[in-house]
Amino acid sequence: MLDVTKKLVELLDLSPIGDDHFQGDSEDLGFPHVFGGQVLGQALMAASRTVDDRLCHSLHAYFLRPGNHSMPIDYEVQRVRDGGSFTVRRVIARQDGKEILTGSMSFQAAEDGLSHQFEMPDAPAPETLRSEQDWGKMIADKVPEKLRDVLTRDRPIEIRPVNPGDPFNPKKRPPYRQNWLRSAGILPDDPVLHRCLLTYASDFSFLGTSLDPHGRTFMSSDMQVASLDHSIWFHRDFRMDEWLLYDKDSPSSSGGRGFNRGNFYTRDGVLVASTTQEALIRERQG
Repeated sequence: MLDVTKKLVELLDLSPIGDDHFQGDSEDLGFPHVFGGQVLGQALMAASRTVDDRLCHSLHAYFLRPGNHSMPIDYEVQRVRDGGSFTVRRVIARQDGKEILTGSMSFQAAEDGLSHQFEMPDAPAPETLRSEQDWGKMIADKVPEKLRDVLTRDRPIEIRPVNPGDPFNPKKRPPYRQNWLRSAGILPDDPVLHRCLLTYASDFSFLGTSLDPHGRTFMSSDMQVASLDHSIWFHRDFRMDEWLLYDKDSPSSSGGRGFNRGNFYTRDGVLVASTTQEALIRERQG
């Protein structure tokens, strides 16, 4: 396992600090606040630690406050229900005594049933694309020095965008995005870890889908942007150390909010997970 991948796996490996209470470290990715995907992934790990022999099939969370990446995060798990087929947990994430995220996760015992799915959309093979790290190296000399390391450093999740935009001169584009992603190293055979890692990765470049029709990016100085909520449904088993296509769209934006949807497909076209997110995309006045 590569060092960067091992570091991310360790980030998700929470420490127990009491009955159904856990603590996780924070990671500085160069953003002003804690990356939302980190809090989501750790929250799912905390809930999973209180459930035996069942995997998460859905997660719904609200971001309440921005997180501070210089502080650890405490996770409280509440046991809502333990049924014959489904188990429900509520998770509250806190820093400095204040809630930064609240979410509910549902777990299901394995069973067979009716099955159908959308067909996988067309996309170029990941081998034909540059990674975000490669793109970062190409533009590193055009950004402030403090951002160069953020753009060029090794990443635990390798992301290869299908049609990346120009961050220095964004154009109005249809609200559709695609990228391939996978972990940068081989992972253990732990389905809980793979779900937590997908949860972590699902927040990358998701919000920006609703900005594309307006020719803006999260770096635009006249925009205030933040994730408001995030939901995931896990449909089928998968591995995060194998390529997954993340196909995203934004059906609507209004009232200072942008709505985003996504589907994860394996290389052979199996739909393994779906996501939704609403984000604050507010134009700054003055």
